[in-house]
Amino acid sequence: MNIIPSKKTSTLLMAAIFITSWIKPIWPAEQALHSSLTVIAFFILWHHVKHNKTTDLDFFLIIIFLSTHSIAARWLYSNTPYDNWLQTMLGFSLNQHLGWTRNNFDRLVHFLYGFCFTPVIISHVANRFFLSAKKGFIIAITAIMVTSLWYEWFEWLIAITLSANDAEAYNGQQGDMWDAHKDMLVATIGSLVWAKAYLSPHSTRAVTAIPR
Repeated sequence: MNIIPSKKTSTLLMAAIFITSWIKPIWPAEQALHSSLTVIAFFILWHHVKHNKTTDLDFFLIIIFLSTHSIAARWLYSNTPYDNWLQTMLGFSLNQHLGWTRNNFDRLVHFLYGFCFTPVIISHVANRFFLSAKKGFIIAITAIMVTSLWYEWFEWLIAITLSANDAEAYNGQQGDMWDAHKDMLVATIGSLVWAKAYLSPHSTRAVTAIPR
């Protein structure tokens, strides 16, 4: 039984999450700034799908990332009440258990960027340029690292146009001077999760050829 949703189902799922995130917005202007990236990314995704063969799994992975980003955008990342949700549902405090003193939902989004996009990039470059999975992985993790750097530059450029309070709200550093570095690191770790699957000489994972 195929448990991976179709592209249509994935799109409807993301639309439901995105619309729900806009019910009685707490910080509408700031959320709109964050959500604009989600909308742009989604249209780029559909343009890519229109001109390139994309598997349902690859599409779903990107939808997972964009949906999580939509949730984070509602609470400007730093205010996402994930710990309250866990305490309500499971009676468990992740922050207390791990000794966290900051809201780390932004780290999850950056991790998912690396995790969700790596197999997608590998599939695309391997099929388009007839590369091995190993070479595809090297290109993918390089792309994740470089684009993560570009995004941190983009955040900085946005921040210097805002007031100090607005810049902090947008960037969500929460007083951590190494925030950008850690964000890039967790994105890289998310990509590295796939290393064994694609780099091991004994790996049975192969890049699925996508019919053109």
